[in-house]
Amino acid sequence: MKIGLALSGGGARGIAHLGMLRALEEHDIKFATISGASVGAIIGALYAQGMRPSEIMEAIMQTRIFRSLRPAWTLRGLLSMESIQSLLMQFVPHNTFEGLQIPLTVAATDLETGKPCHFREGQLIPALLASSCVPGMFNPVAFNGTTYVDGGITDNFPVRAIRHDCDFVIGLHCNPVIQAPPAKTFRNVLERTLLLAINGNAERSKADCNMVIEPSELGTFSTFELARAREFEQIGYTYAKTFLTADRVATLRQ
Repeated sequence: MKIGLALSGGGARGIAHLGMLRALEEHDIKFATISGASVGAIIGALYAQGMRPSEIMEAIMQTRIFRSLRPAWTLRGLLSMESIQSLLMQFVPHNTFEGLQIPLTVAATDLETGKPCHFREGQLIPALLASSCVPGMFNPVAFNGTTYVDGGITDNFPVRAIRHDCDFVIGLHCNPVIQAPPAKTFRNVLERTLLLAINGNAERSKADCNMVIEPSELGTFSTFELARAREFEQIGYTYAKTFLTADRVATLRQ
């Protein structure tokens, strides 16, 4: 059975994907194809390159890969993602989809047409930067003759992009929506609004999965809490270990 893996976006909470992947690896689950949006695209690319979840975690902690962002101070955004490119090149030096060990699909949003775009071939790192470019926070990424922003805006859980390539899709989702206390700051309002907006397209995508692993505990944290990286990884691992019962694992081995 060909198993596909879909990784949602989710800011810092996306690091929980690594814990969930670690639990899946303990059951020797292999993937025929991977898709991802935003942080899910970055983690998906490193995993498709052949890095283990623990190796990706250490790379994040040692290089501060999600913090290597320099101010741009332009009218289009506050930060530039250019400096993260050199860090990605350390781990994926060939910079191509074709050079990955597992086929990968990266979701981004075409800012000019307002439609989702799915990259599967050609240059990899520009596609990853485009997929991770949160509007209002980062400069849009110019690539392939157009301009892109975060894939989460239009397809934060890109399941349908790989549905036809596999028999069974496992979705790892790190953006559970829970009841929240009243927002007290502009950042709280912005974060909550963005979460609710992207959750609409994610709910439709969940229905296209055969199995969704979504640690509800992540909903109590902010997507900006980068200092909790190891905690998020452990939350993902602990939840997935409990979720992957003998019956569910047996289904994956059919």
